[in-house]
Amino acid sequence: VAEDADNSESLCSAITNKLSELHKNSDKYTAESAAEQMDAMNEVTGTVLMLISGVAAIALIVGGIGVMNIMLVSVTERTREIGIRKSLGAKTSTITLQFLTESIIICIIGGLIGLTLGILGAYGACAIVGISPKITWWIILIALLFSSGVGLFFGIYPARKAAMLSPIEALRRE
Repeated sequence: VAEDADNSESLCSAITNKLSELHKNSDKYTAESAAEQMDAMNEVTGTVLMLISGVAAIALIVGGIGVMNIMLVSVTERTREIGIRKSLGAKTSTITLQFLTESIIICIIGGLIGLTLGILGAYGACAIVGISPKITWWIILIALLFSSGVGLFFGIYPARKAAMLSPIEALRRE
């Protein structure tokens, strides 16, 4: 057993040499330190983390596009309402803010549902393994802020489209 981490490499060499000397098979034995095993484990963990991050990014983009489509349908269905509001004096910024707020609320509700399922899944998986999950308030806050950001980003185009409608054209549509 190595007494400190600095000696582990020389100890591995000494063990390999001694085994080869005793058994006359110089290429049959290898020894590796816990640091080498930890490096290999960290590499595997990093690869899995990159894979999960890629899947999560794709899921966020697909979800954001879904929210944008829902908001575009909402703008189309409420064209007459937007025309009436604009003809009564609603500002472009007010209509933009209304649709952005709606988009953010939709994403926050989705984020809360996702958080709930994620926390329940974490407790379920940890119960099977026999450990306790560590869920902190700042992780929940970051998840909700990220969800709000997705709603804001993917809601800009539909909100601007609604705000830029001409009141005359909007009232003319059925």
